[in-house]
Amino acid sequence: MVLARRLKHATRRPGSAGWLAMAFGCLFISLCGCHTSSKQGAVGGSPASSQKQYAVRGRVISVDQKDGVIALDTEEIPGFMEAMTMAYTLQDPSVASELHPGDKITAQLQITGQGAVLSQVVIIQQANLNVLPRVRYHVPQPGDVVPDFKLRNQSNREISLHQFRGKVLVLTFIYTRCPFPEYCLRMSRNFAQLDQMLAKDPKLYAKTHLLSISFDPKYDTPAVLRSYGGTYADRNTKEIFQHWDFAAPSQAHLASVLQWFDVGVTSGSGTVQNHSLSTAVVGPDGKIRAWYPTNTWTPQQILQDVQQILAKEK
Repeated sequence: MVLARRLKHATRRPGSAGWLAMAFGCLFISLCGCHTSSKQGAVGGSPASSQKQYAVRGRVISVDQKDGVIALDTEEIPGFMEAMTMAYTLQDPSVASELHPGDKITAQLQITGQGAVLSQVVIIQQANLNVLPRVRYHVPQPGDVVPDFKLRNQSNREISLHQFRGKVLVLTFIYTRCPFPEYCLRMSRNFAQLDQMLAKDPKLYAKTHLLSISFDPKYDTPAVLRSYGGTYADRNTKEIFQHWDFAAPSQAHLASVLQWFDVGVTSGSGTVQNHSLSTAVVGPDGKIRAWYPTNTWTPQQILQDVQQILAKEK
């Protein structure tokens, strides 16, 4: 990835469209060179068979509105590349008009044999001091006490986060109409696998609870959430809902829940909602123990978190 690393030295002229175009060319060439022999999938070949998607987080270095290209100081993408500064083409060029140098964003990186683009861009922290941020996001940290947010679950009952005190609560954010396999669908599949793993140990099962929170309360009614949750049940749905709730905050309280858990949501085309990810492990004391802002965590990793937390509680 030599070409990509050298882009660290190309940010001296952040307003230059020329270097952005050159940098993006280097990005695609270097990606091809590094991954054509990888078992994780090459970017060569037919687009249908070689497309890869990765969750990306980073800080905007510069914006080229004319060409719809941004330079992004990207955090590490586990299993793909280390942290580095690169130029990315936006799938929707109009998004560039909403970005400013210094903004922190999350996005979806899509790589095919035809190129690489960023989609589902969500600003999670504005940096332009001349623009008053509409919202301020809290980034969960270990030790943070989770507020007692109220939600309505799949059984049309009000639940609160504090009612799970004494157990390890694992929660994530989804909406039922999400079409992207690497976002909500992956979160729900991972939770289903985690639920099965916990069920194998009655002691762990009794001391844990899972919670999928929808950020689309207008559509995701209790009936919709119950139907959605039932599709992930590998056993009696009544039993699974005793251990795994699907719930949504009221419209009035939605923003405060999303902002506390650092979930950015913007409207996309049709029913699509562009959003960032947030999965948290909350200890029996109601404090954050682990937080995952991407889609790279595994059920095995969360299970290990749970086991370590409960081992310390003894």
